[in-house]
Amino acid sequence: MTFCYFIERIYGGVKVRRRRFLITAKSAAIVLTICITISSMLGYAGGLATAGYFSNGIDITPQVSLNTKADQTALLTTTASSAGSKLSTAEVAALTADSVVEIRTETVTTDSWMQQYVTNGAGSGVIVSSDGYLVTNNHVIDGANKITVRLKNEKTYTATLIGTDSKTDVALLKIDASGLTAAVLGDSEGLEVGDTAIAIGNPLGQLGGTVTQGIISALDRALSIDGKTMSLLQTDAAINPGNSGGGLFNDRGQLIGIVVAKSSGSDVEGLGFAIPINVAKAVASELMENGYVKGRIETGMSFIDLTTAQKALLYGVRQLGVYVQSVASGSNAESAGFRAGDMIVSVGDTKITSTTGLSQALEKYSVGDTVTITVMRNGSTGQLPLTLQEHKPS
Repeated sequence: MTFCYFIERIYGGVKVRRRRFLITAKSAAIVLTICITISSMLGYAGGLATAGYFSNGIDITPQVSLNTKADQTALLTTTASSAGSKLSTAEVAALTADSVVEIRTETVTTDSWMQQYVTNGAGSGVIVSSDGYLVTNNHVIDGANKITVRLKNEKTYTATLIGTDSKTDVALLKIDASGLTAAVLGDSEGLEVGDTAIAIGNPLGQLGGTVTQGIISALDRALSIDGKTMSLLQTDAAINPGNSGGGLFNDRGQLIGIVVAKSSGSDVEGLGFAIPINVAKAVASELMENGYVKGRIETGMSFIDLTTAQKALLYGVRQLGVYVQSVASGSNAESAGFRAGDMIVSVGDTKITSTTGLSQALEKYSVGDTVTITVMRNGSTGQLPLTLQEHKPS
């Protein structure tokens, strides 16, 4: 028989009643027997679980303790690339921070008085191989006499320029280092509007490692930059000068774009844009293999837009339009009779009013094609046949 009774105690003037149970010796023995039986069963099951399986044959994978940052990074990379798990912004930043670098450039410039001075520039880049290959923007390193790369661990290296492609604004650099953390490349073709976009770079050339977050606002956005039309990803993540060449990542820690931030783009309107990683990857592969992108056409000339009367007056011409600024010595253009100062009237049947329009008209042709270009010189118009060469960097 089991008994219970109440105990009354006074705490701060308040009576508290507690119920206490008393059991007989026989009852205690029964309870003890049950406890021993349950304990034995649990111990048996625990032993089987430790061995890695239960009697029903389901494997139990043991949990691995990650004691080092490298282990944690490896797990995040595996999760991001294979399991498809979404990460927080903090996790993406931690995973990718070592893959984004700061780039500083020095360019020797000669002024109108024939005096030379050094101009400094800054941008960002992304490590794409553990042995020191980096992708950045062509405009970040264009014309630079010296390129310095600074890693997150503050080590600095002098970079070698492997190759550039002005059409896509991609450049490939190499530093003498090994064991670097390369970015995991994603697939920009699989992106959708509204997907997470995380930008990491060196805004203003002074704030390396800055992380901003937004979404993919648009896909395949056509943007005209320096006379070239590019198809870019659009994002509302904060992008500033100095972010150029940095990484745009998704919420799995994968690189989905190379940031482009050029203040000269009149159509930018404060929005952020990035080169799709599928485009950058293809270009970087060709630069690594050949030093240039095969199949790019070369006119052998440089051009200038004279869009205002003041600018036209400065160059001594009366009519606004696109003019030949220089003709490369030994080029097909020189052989065809083009001269600096010629105004480009049309390419084939396409009238030309801007360098952007000129680039678009020439994109219809391939290396080896002969195109008829109408020019105006000294008030007279004429047609010149130009055989397009393949662009090969000097």
